[in-house]
Order: sequence, then structure tokens, then C-alpha cells
Amino acid sequence: MSMTEPPSHVAPDEDDEDANEHNEPLLQAAKAGNVTQIRELLDAGADAFYQETEKGSSVLMHAAASGSVEAVQTLLQAGAPWNALDRYGRCAGEYAIDAGHQNIIDVLVNHAVVAEQLLGYLERKSLDAERKTKGGNLDDSAEYLGRNVRYEGDKLLDQADDGVMMEWERPLMEAHAKVLCGTDRDKDVLNVGFGMGIIDGCIQELGCKSHTIIEAHPDVHRKMLEDGWDKKPGVRIAFGRWQDVIKGLGPFDSIFYDTYAEHFTDMQEFHDLVPQILRPGGTYSFFNGLCPNNVFFHGVACQGVQLELERLQFEVEFRTVDIDVDEKTWEGVRRKYWHDRKEYYLPVAVYYPEEEESQDEAASGDEADLMAAPSGQV
Repeated sequence: MSMTEPPSHVAPDEDDEDANEHNEPLLQAAKAGNVTQIRELLDAGADAFYQETEKGSSVLMHAAASGSVEAVQTLLQAGAPWNALDRYGRCAGEYAIDAGHQNIIDVLVNHAVVAEQLLGYLERKSLDAERKTKGGNLDDSAEYLGRNVRYEGDKLLDQADDGVMMEWERPLMEAHAKVLCGTDRDKDVLNVGFGMGIIDGCIQELGCKSHTIIEAHPDVHRKMLEDGWDKKPGVRIAFGRWQDVIKGLGPFDSIFYDTYAEHFTDMQEFHDLVPQILRPGGTYSFFNGLCPNNVFFHGVACQGVQLELERLQFEVEFRTVDIDVDEKTWEGVRRKYWHDRKEYYLPVAVYYPEEEESQDEAASGDEADLMAAPSGQV
């Protein structure tokens, strides 16, 4: 199940191209990594966001490929969008990856993480204000929950034929279940989002002390009851949105999050709740379908989540799991939510709380995090 892509700029149509006479020279200066010329052209009025029309490549993309860190930094400071896409769906980070410039990859990742953290912070503030105005929660998943879903062989589809969950995920869910259950098989485990029940079956096979499942969709809940999940020893089903039913549950030793039709801000809100229901030393993980169709965006999203969880006193790592999804898997599915990558980065976050912070310290820490980001490799 995929999370929302970050907003991105795409190449302009030829009719929309600004005839700024300084733009093409800026593109050539970026290709050469000539910082002096770049600054002169920007001062003369060249557009830092310029993209040529044929292939849609931007000045930042060419600077990233040139190997000049200073050129990239200059363009970013001038407002060049880090997430602009060329006509092949590639961004500046991918140009740097292809050219093998790890130092530029780091600069772009750090800039992108800070930008996305700030954007997310402002978006959550806006949502909070809207909730106060309208009262109650704004349910972004209401449309999905109000529509039928159907089980078709090795997949669960919604009414639009989008994949809610599919059998190809099984190797990933087996790996997640091993992380959640550990070696002693005596853990209280929570799974948020049943779907096809793949990870829940894996948890049952490995064994645990208790197994709580939150599921919001009525069709899925009905299937769970038909299959006897409510009668399995140690299993407890909480039917409803996690936002509505999680109060009073826990504490748990392991938590897994894999919802559908929710926004990234919903995931952030869930993360804020996890320390309240996870025991110290407990493990949190989630299905890592963040930005699945762009390797650089995926890396930025992973870095952003890592920073967010570290703020909440988790130690975070991403473990590599090999995965190979045959193209035929997607027959009958409207949109792919995994795009040809052979490696899956499985998140493992272990909760090690320190002495409780004061509310003022915690609040100031939230804002401070917007100004700092970890260096990371994609």
C-alpha cells in the first residue's frame, strides 16, 4: 500500500515556456557547473526553476549531473525546486545518482527533508485549525470506507480496481512478522490494517502472547469473521478507524501500521500516538510503500520518517529485503503501487524513551527539527 507522493513540478509545455533570454544560458552554465555564470545569470533575471521543453530537464538537474556542489546549493537557495520532474519522470536526485555524485545526493536529500518537514508541519497546523473550525476529525478515508472492496484470488481490490493488498507482499510481511514477533514469541502485538491478513497469518504462525487487529473497512471485517479470526486464541479484533478505537488498547511490545487510503499526515499522527501504547524496548514498523515510483523521493521520505521517529525517541534502521514482482502480477490492477525496485527497505524502530521531557522542551524540539535533517544515502 503506497503513501502519497510529494508534490512535484513537471516539465512545462512548449507553449508555456517563458521566453526569458537568460534561461538557456543558465541551463548551459548549470551543465558546466559554472557557479560564477550561474550567479550572474540569476542576478540578471534568469529563472532558477527553468526546464527546457524537449526533454524537460531543469537547470538543477544539470547542475546535479555536473558534480558541482556549489552550483546545486546556489540554485536551491535561488528557489530551484528539488522535486521537479523531466519528461521521463526523473528528478535532480536521480541525475546525481546516475552520475555517481554522492556529495550532491546528500545535499539534495538534506534540502528535501527539511522542505518536506516544514511543509508537513504547516499542513498539520492547517488541518488542526480546520478540525477546530468544523469540529471532530476530518476523515480522508471516508470515501474508501464507504465503497465496496472485493477479494479476487491473490489480490484485494477497491471499486476503482486499485490494489488494497496483494499476494506479492507476502515475503515482505514474513520479514516484518519476524521483526515483530522476535525470538521469544511472547509479545503483545498490534496490527493496524488487516487487508488480506497476510501479516496476521505470519504472526499466528510464529506465535505471540496476544494479537490485536484494527480494521476499518466493513467488507474486510466481514471476511475476517467469516474466516474465524474472532475465534482464534489470543486474537482481539477492534473494528473501526484506528483514530476512533485505539484509545484504551495496549500496551504492546510490537506495532505494525499498514492502512489504505490515508494521507501521510495520518501516519504522522499515528506516530505521535505510538509512544503512548508501546512498551519501552518495543518495536514499531510499517509497510514502506512511501513514494514507490521514484527512488529518490522514496529515499527522502525514508529520511523524513527516520527523523520524525528519532524525535519520538526511537532508534531507527532500514533493513534490506530482496523482492521481485513480476509484471503479470499487475494484470487487472488499475495502478501499480510498486515500481520495479528489487530491494525493499524494511523499517525497524525500537523505542528507548529517556527521562520525560517537559512540554515546553518537546514543543521547542518540534520546531528545531524543522531546521535540521540527517545526512543520508539513497
